[in-house]
Amino acid sequence: MAVQSEGAPCWADAIFADVEAAKSFYGDVLGWTFGETLPEYGNYTQAYVDGKAVAAVMPTVPGRETPSQWCLYLASPDAAATAGRVRENGGEVLTEPMRVGEFGTMSVARDPSGAVFGIWQGGTHRGFEAVATPGAFCWAEVYTRDAAQADAFFTGVFPYASQQIDAGGADFRIYQIDGDAVLGRMAMTDDFPAEVPAHVNVYFTVADCDEAVATATKGGGVLRFGPMDSPFGRFATLTDPQGAVFTVIDVTTTRGEMPDTTDVR
Repeated sequence: MAVQSEGAPCWADAIFADVEAAKSFYGDVLGWTFGETLPEYGNYTQAYVDGKAVAAVMPTVPGRETPSQWCLYLASPDAAATAGRVRENGGEVLTEPMRVGEFGTMSVARDPSGAVFGIWQGGTHRGFEAVATPGAFCWAEVYTRDAAQADAFFTGVFPYASQQIDAGGADFRIYQIDGDAVLGRMAMTDDFPAEVPAHVNVYFTVADCDEAVATATKGGGVLRFGPMDSPFGRFATLTDPQGAVFTVIDVTTTRGEMPDTTDVR
Protein backbone atom coordinates (compact mmCIF):
# COMPACT_ATOMS: atom_id res chain seq x y z
CA MET A 1 0.00 0.00 0.00
CA ALA A 2 1.29 3.47 -0.90
CA VAL A 3 2.39 5.89 1.78
CA GLN A 4 -0.50 8.12 2.88
CA SER A 5 -0.32 11.88 2.31
CA GLU A 6 0.82 13.85 5.34
CA GLY A 7 -2.16 14.49 7.62
CA ALA A 8 -4.39 11.82 6.07
CA PRO A 9 -6.08 9.34 8.43
CA CYS A 10 -4.09 6.13 8.10
CA TRP A 11 -4.97 3.86 11.05
CA ALA A 12 -7.24 3.40 14.07
CA ASP A 13 -6.92 1.32 17.20
CA ALA A 14 -8.53 1.11 20.61
CA ILE A 15 -7.67 0.00 24.14
CA PHE A 16 -10.07 -2.28 26.01
CA ALA A 17 -10.16 -3.74 29.49
CA ASP A 18 -11.77 -6.86 28.00
CA VAL A 19 -10.25 -7.44 24.56
CA GLU A 20 -12.10 -10.70 23.94
CA ALA A 21 -15.43 -9.00 24.58
CA ALA A 22 -14.42 -6.19 22.20
CA LYS A 23 -13.52 -8.73 19.52
CA SER A 24 -16.90 -10.40 19.89
CA PHE A 25 -18.79 -7.09 19.74
CA TYR A 26 -17.00 -5.62 16.72
CA GLY A 27 -16.92 -8.99 15.01
CA ASP A 28 -20.72 -9.04 15.17
CA VAL A 29 -21.27 -5.37 14.26
CA LEU A 30 -18.57 -4.86 11.62
CA GLY A 31 -17.80 -8.37 10.50
CA TRP A 32 -14.20 -8.26 11.74
CA THR A 33 -11.93 -11.25 12.08
CA PHE A 34 -8.71 -11.03 14.05
CA GLY A 35 -5.10 -11.93 13.43
CA GLU A 36 -2.44 -13.21 15.77
CA THR A 37 -1.88 -11.40 19.06
CA LEU A 38 1.59 -9.86 19.34
CA PRO A 39 2.79 -10.22 22.96
CA GLU A 40 5.99 -8.29 22.22
CA TYR A 41 3.84 -5.28 21.28
CA GLY A 42 1.46 -5.22 24.23
CA ASN A 43 -0.79 -7.99 22.87
CA TYR A 44 -1.72 -5.80 19.92
CA THR A 45 -4.18 -7.59 17.60
CA GLN A 46 -5.19 -6.47 14.12
CA ALA A 47 -8.73 -6.67 12.79
CA TYR A 48 -9.44 -7.73 9.22
CA VAL A 49 -12.21 -7.57 6.63
CA ASP A 50 -11.82 -9.95 3.70
CA GLY A 51 -8.21 -10.47 4.71
CA LYS A 52 -7.37 -6.76 4.73
CA ALA A 53 -6.22 -4.92 7.87
CA VAL A 54 -8.73 -2.26 8.96
CA ALA A 55 -8.02 -1.53 12.67
CA ALA A 56 -6.55 -3.02 15.83
CA VAL A 57 -7.42 -3.68 19.47
CA MET A 58 -5.21 -4.03 22.52
CA PRO A 59 -5.62 -4.51 26.28
CA THR A 60 -5.20 -1.79 28.86
CA VAL A 61 -1.80 -1.64 30.50
CA PRO A 62 -1.92 -3.36 33.92
CA GLY A 63 -2.14 -0.76 36.67
CA ARG A 64 -3.51 1.95 34.39
CA GLU A 65 -7.18 2.76 34.31
CA THR A 66 -7.36 3.91 30.70
CA PRO A 67 -10.89 4.50 29.35
CA SER A 68 -11.80 2.60 26.22
CA GLN A 69 -11.66 4.87 23.20
CA TRP A 70 -10.77 4.84 19.54
CA CYS A 71 -7.58 6.60 18.48
CA LEU A 72 -7.23 7.89 14.92
CA TYR A 73 -3.70 8.11 13.52
CA LEU A 74 -2.70 10.80 11.02
CA ALA A 75 0.09 10.03 8.58
CA SER A 76 3.46 11.72 8.90
CA PRO A 77 6.70 11.42 6.90
CA ASP A 78 8.60 12.35 10.08
CA ALA A 79 6.88 11.69 13.41
CA ALA A 80 9.48 13.65 15.39
CA ALA A 81 9.00 16.73 13.22
CA THR A 82 5.21 16.45 13.50
CA ALA A 83 5.48 16.13 17.28
CA GLY A 84 7.56 19.30 17.25
CA ARG A 85 4.85 21.16 15.36
CA VAL A 86 2.28 19.87 17.84
CA ARG A 87 4.18 21.65 20.61
CA GLU A 88 4.81 24.76 18.52
CA ASN A 89 1.07 25.11 17.90
CA GLY A 90 0.03 24.75 21.54
CA GLY A 91 -0.67 21.01 21.66
CA GLU A 92 0.74 18.37 23.96
CA VAL A 93 2.74 15.27 23.06
CA LEU A 94 1.43 12.50 25.31
CA THR A 95 3.65 9.74 23.91
CA GLU A 96 7.01 10.72 22.47
CA PRO A 97 7.77 9.32 19.01
CA MET A 98 8.77 5.70 19.46
CA ARG A 99 9.86 3.05 17.03
CA VAL A 100 7.53 0.04 16.75
CA GLY A 101 9.88 -2.55 15.33
CA GLU A 102 9.97 -2.48 11.55
CA PHE A 103 6.30 -1.45 11.41
CA GLY A 104 6.87 2.28 11.83
CA THR A 105 7.09 5.10 14.36
CA MET A 106 4.18 6.29 16.48
CA SER A 107 3.32 9.17 18.76
CA VAL A 108 0.16 10.25 20.56
CA ALA A 109 -0.78 13.90 20.93
CA ARG A 110 -3.55 16.14 22.21
CA ASP A 111 -4.71 19.34 20.56
CA PRO A 112 -5.14 22.49 22.71
CA SER A 113 -8.88 21.89 23.00
CA GLY A 114 -8.35 18.36 24.35
CA ALA A 115 -8.85 16.01 21.40
CA VAL A 116 -6.41 13.07 21.41
CA PHE A 117 -5.04 11.64 18.16
CA GLY A 118 -2.14 9.54 16.96
CA ILE A 119 0.73 10.22 14.57
CA TRP A 120 2.03 7.39 12.41
CA GLN A 121 5.18 7.30 10.30
CA GLY A 122 4.78 4.12 8.33
CA GLY A 123 7.50 1.52 7.91
CA THR A 124 6.39 -1.90 6.73
CA HIS A 125 2.92 -1.08 8.09
CA ARG A 126 1.46 1.68 5.94
CA GLY A 127 -1.96 1.69 7.59
CA PHE A 128 -5.43 0.81 6.37
CA GLU A 129 -5.48 -1.87 3.70
CA ALA A 130 -9.13 -1.11 2.94
CA VAL A 131 -11.31 1.97 3.40
CA ALA A 132 -14.93 2.91 2.67
CA THR A 133 -16.06 -0.70 2.30
CA PRO A 134 -18.26 -2.52 4.85
CA GLY A 135 -16.31 -3.00 8.07
CA ALA A 136 -13.59 -0.50 7.16
CA PHE A 137 -12.84 3.08 8.20
CA CYS A 138 -14.26 5.81 6.01
CA TRP A 139 -14.28 9.14 7.88
CA ALA A 140 -13.51 10.92 11.16
CA GLU A 141 -14.35 14.20 12.86
CA VAL A 142 -12.71 16.26 15.60
CA TYR A 143 -15.33 17.32 18.14
CA THR A 144 -14.22 20.42 20.06
CA ARG A 145 -15.63 23.18 22.26
CA ASP A 146 -13.11 25.66 20.86
CA ALA A 147 -13.39 25.53 17.07
CA ALA A 148 -11.06 28.45 16.36
CA GLN A 149 -8.34 26.93 18.53
CA ALA A 150 -8.70 23.51 16.91
CA ASP A 151 -8.66 24.98 13.39
CA ALA A 152 -5.50 26.98 14.06
CA PHE A 153 -3.82 23.92 15.57
CA PHE A 154 -4.60 21.32 12.91
CA THR A 155 -3.84 23.60 9.98
CA GLY A 156 -0.61 24.58 11.72
CA VAL A 157 0.53 21.00 12.27
CA PHE A 158 -0.63 19.49 8.98
CA PRO A 159 -0.76 20.91 5.41
CA TYR A 160 -4.54 21.24 5.42
CA ALA A 161 -6.69 23.60 3.41
CA SER A 162 -10.13 24.25 4.93
CA GLN A 163 -13.71 24.61 3.84
CA GLN A 164 -16.56 25.82 6.02
CA ILE A 165 -19.73 23.81 5.50
CA ASP A 166 -23.23 25.22 5.56
CA ALA A 167 -24.59 22.65 7.98
CA GLY A 168 -27.89 24.22 9.00
CA GLY A 169 -26.47 26.42 11.74
CA ALA A 170 -23.85 23.97 13.00
CA ASP A 171 -20.22 25.09 12.93
CA PHE A 172 -18.64 22.41 10.75
CA ARG A 173 -15.39 22.53 8.82
CA ILE A 174 -13.60 20.13 6.50
CA TYR A 175 -9.83 19.80 6.31
CA GLN A 176 -8.52 18.95 2.85
CA ILE A 177 -5.33 17.66 1.25
CA ASP A 178 -4.88 18.45 -2.45
CA GLY A 179 -8.60 19.13 -2.76
CA ASP A 180 -9.68 15.89 -1.08
CA ALA A 181 -11.65 15.97 2.18
CA VAL A 182 -9.79 13.95 4.80
CA LEU A 183 -11.08 15.06 8.21
CA GLY A 184 -14.00 16.99 9.68
CA ARG A 185 -14.22 19.40 12.60
CA MET A 186 -17.45 19.87 14.54
CA ALA A 187 -17.95 22.58 17.15
CA MET A 188 -19.65 21.09 20.19
CA THR A 189 -22.57 23.15 21.50
CA ASP A 190 -24.36 23.17 24.84
CA ASP A 191 -26.43 20.27 23.48
CA PHE A 192 -23.46 18.06 24.33
CA PRO A 193 -23.35 17.02 28.01
CA ALA A 194 -20.66 18.92 29.92
CA GLU A 195 -18.86 15.68 30.77
CA VAL A 196 -18.24 14.86 27.08
CA PRO A 197 -14.66 15.96 26.32
CA ALA A 198 -13.17 17.02 23.02
CA HIS A 199 -12.50 13.87 21.00
CA VAL A 200 -12.07 12.36 17.55
CA ASN A 201 -15.06 10.35 16.35
CA VAL A 202 -14.21 7.51 13.97
CA TYR A 203 -16.68 6.33 11.30
CA PHE A 204 -16.83 2.73 10.09
CA THR A 205 -18.67 1.73 6.91
CA VAL A 206 -21.59 -0.70 7.10
CA ALA A 207 -23.87 -2.17 4.46
CA ASP A 208 -27.02 -1.31 6.45
CA CYS A 209 -26.98 1.32 9.20
CA ASP A 210 -30.19 0.19 10.91
CA GLU A 211 -29.08 -3.42 10.95
CA ALA A 212 -25.72 -2.45 12.42
CA VAL A 213 -27.43 -0.40 15.14
CA ALA A 214 -29.73 -3.29 15.98
CA THR A 215 -26.79 -5.68 16.24
CA ALA A 216 -24.78 -3.22 18.34
CA THR A 217 -27.56 -2.51 20.84
CA LYS A 218 -28.39 -6.22 21.10
CA GLY A 219 -24.71 -6.77 21.94
CA GLY A 220 -24.74 -4.19 24.75
CA GLY A 221 -23.93 -1.03 22.82
CA VAL A 222 -25.84 2.21 23.42
CA LEU A 223 -27.32 4.33 20.63
CA ARG A 224 -26.30 7.98 21.11
CA PHE A 225 -27.54 9.60 17.90
CA GLY A 226 -29.50 8.59 14.82
CA PRO A 227 -29.93 6.72 12.63
CA MET A 228 -30.09 9.81 10.43
CA ASP A 229 -30.11 10.34 6.68
CA SER A 230 -27.69 12.81 5.09
CA PRO A 231 -26.23 13.60 1.66
CA PHE A 232 -23.17 11.61 2.74
CA GLY A 233 -25.00 8.49 3.93
CA ARG A 234 -27.26 7.12 6.67
CA PHE A 235 -25.37 7.12 9.97
CA ALA A 236 -25.66 6.59 13.71
CA THR A 237 -23.34 7.15 16.66
CA LEU A 238 -22.97 4.50 19.35
CA THR A 239 -21.05 3.68 22.49
CA ASP A 240 -19.74 0.14 22.65
CA PRO A 241 -20.24 -1.93 25.85
CA GLN A 242 -16.90 -0.71 27.22
CA GLY A 243 -17.54 2.98 26.55
CA ALA A 244 -15.75 3.64 23.26
CA VAL A 245 -17.66 5.96 20.92
CA PHE A 246 -17.84 5.26 17.19
CA THR A 247 -20.14 5.93 14.25
CA VAL A 248 -21.47 3.56 11.60
CA ILE A 249 -22.43 4.84 8.15
CA ASP A 250 -24.01 3.34 5.06
CA VAL A 251 -22.51 5.51 2.32
CA THR A 252 -24.79 3.99 -0.34
CA THR A 253 -27.98 5.37 1.24
CA THR A 254 -27.96 9.13 0.76
CA ARG A 255 -30.66 11.78 0.99
CA GLY A 256 -30.69 15.52 0.37
CA GLU A 257 -28.50 17.97 -1.52
CA MET A 258 -24.83 18.42 -0.79
CA PRO A 259 -24.31 21.50 1.43
CA ASP A 260 -22.72 24.70 0.22
CA THR A 261 -19.07 25.22 1.09
CA THR A 262 -16.80 28.24 1.49
CA ASP A 263 -13.03 28.08 1.17
CA VAL A 264 -11.32 29.28 4.34
CA ARG A 265 -7.68 28.59 3.66
